Amino acid sequence: MSNDAAASGQCTLIDEALLDQTTRAARQSTRLRRNHNFHAADDDASHRLINAMEPGSYVMPHRHLHPDKDETFVVLRGTFGLLLFDDAGTVTEIRVLRAGGEVLGANVPHGTWHSLVSFEPGGVFLEAKGGPYVPLTSEERAPWAPPEGDPGVAAYLASMESRFEG
Repeated sequence: MSNDAAASGQCTLIDEALLDQTTRAARQSTRLRRNHNFHAADDDASHRLINAMEPGSYVMPHRHLHPDKDETFVVLRGTFGLLLFDDAGTVTEIRVLRAGGEVLGANVPHGTWHSLVSFEPGGVFLEAKGGPYVPLTSEERAPWAPPEGDPGVAAYLASMESRFEG
């Protein structure tokens, strides 16, 4: 989702109306998530955005190899599960990220396999990382996880979500 305000130099307020608008767009998306960019263009050196993500959205485990691609998440609304993996696909750490909770977000260093799951409708997080936007390479997509659209996604997503039960 582009941001005409950023391109024109206008101030954009991060308010409930913007969160609601981005959430509505996420609910209408086949991927059940949508971002609203604060950076003006994909080639900007710094990417700042809000990302609305509904339950059932699948973020394939991935990593960013470039040293400028550490990724920071701060939850503005809702509850998310952060999963970190080793190179073999074994979950090494899980954290619940919750707006107003004990853990509000995380900074994921480049090279770290990670994914997020959404636990509440209307969840939104602020995301920041270095630009420019470059699509993930095959080395950055987890070879042990199904790609988006694969028949195995539902079971894999359920297995990630089940890590947070109890």
